[in-house]
Amino acid sequence: MFERFTEKALNVVSRAQDIACKMQSENILSEHLLLALAAEAKGVSLKIFRMYNISYDKLYDEIIKNMSYSKSLKVGDVSGFSQHVKILLKDTLDLATKSGNPSILYEHLFLSVINDKNSNNVNTLEALGFDVPTARGLLRKLVQRKTKVLVHPEGEDKSENAQNKSVETDSLAFDSEESKQVFERAVSKLSASGYEILGTEQIISSILEDSQSSLSQILAQNGVTIEGFNEKLSTVQSRSSEYEGRQIIFTPNAFRMMSVAQQTAKELGSSVVLPEHIVLGVLKSRKGIAYDILKELKIDEKKLAHSIIKPIEKQMPETLTILRFAKEEARRLGRNIVGTEMFLLGIIAEGTGIGGRVLAALEITIRDARKVVEGLIGFGNEYYDKEINFTERAKRVLEKAWELAKAEKKSRIESQHVLLAIMTEPDSLAMNALEQLGTDSLEIREGIKKFSNE
Repeated sequence: MFERFTEKALNVVSRAQDIACKMQSENILSEHLLLALAAEAKGVSLKIFRMYNISYDKLYDEIIKNMSYSKSLKVGDVSGFSQHVKILLKDTLDLATKSGNPSILYEHLFLSVINDKNSNNVNTLEALGFDVPTARGLLRKLVQRKTKVLVHPEGEDKSENAQNKSVETDSLAFDSEESKQVFERAVSKLSASGYEILGTEQIISSILEDSQSSLSQILAQNGVTIEGFNEKLSTVQSRSSEYEGRQIIFTPNAFRMMSVAQQTAKELGSSVVLPEHIVLGVLKSRKGIAYDILKELKIDEKKLAHSIIKPIEKQMPETLTILRFAKEEARRLGRNIVGTEMFLLGIIAEGTGIGGRVLAALEITIRDARKVVEGLIGFGNEYYDKEINFTERAKRVLEKAWELAKAEKKSRIESQHVLLAIMTEPDSLAMNALEQLGTDSLEIREGIKKFSNE
């Protein structure tokens, strides 16, 4: 389910876990979700709370008066979601589906909580003067508005391929031999300790255990050693397990970290998730016990990330170069988002890979391609020295290129994989540009076959 949560919605679930730990609750309860919603409220949602003069502290005091649970547990001994919260999360998923939204938003969680008749949350809010029916109406409108946001010509894609694919965490975690060994060690830690939820801390600790790997040596040079990490970990890690069947699951933070690691692997041109990508995933997601420990160790995050990426860049993977050129083309046009059309320009600019050579043989030049792309999207003023993101369609192209590389048992995504992946999106701006440049899928596929056999 968590693969459909937006970053803001995941933050609510993570905050609910933290609150349950601090309140020494055996399970994550619906009251913890309500408190997390108040703590993570921003924008219109924050205005809703402020409209009724409800602060986190005021809500906490009201909730604590009516809650009854054992406080015999140590801080951190939270076994998981209560059955009630599991049902509530399922209701949230259903609510998002009915609203036609592929993602679960913060507002969906908020609506589920104030629609819940089986908890005391509504009574708690009303006791503080909260107008539940009015809030429901505002949140429903907000959800409807968010489903209509336009950010790029490819942003409102309604094709069958546009359906969000669930992240398969098994293949995501274990698709390289190095990562497989990391997770085998991490799972062993769970078995030995009685834990059931695989968190970021077990994963990073397992990476550090391989002291002979180049990644462990990079981490050590940046002040992260197995001894120092585990010393910090021993002061924060304390969880009891009551799951039946000993089913291993990821915490929301670990799931987020692994999703970011997979995306990072693709953007760095790898067709497998390596331990390096997992560490970068921790640094990018900025959540979880592992990240908290890195902060306590006073690690220079940018320096560590650069130290990990530098050896990868030296290997000059084609896709990494293509994506770098694609982002440069986006900046040139004043855009802060990369679509498939920028991927096409990146392939042409890279030039040395099979994809670039095929397009060159078809007499497609960067100059001509730029003119066509400029005609399709025009110049903007959206780039303000901030991180450039990909459109959903561009992400799907990268996902398809990843699958093509894996199918060929290649360790890297190559330019022909990206070009072939673009052709699986016939309505994309890249395919529109190629048609205007006088070529089609048949010519490109034949060219890829020819150059691949040379």
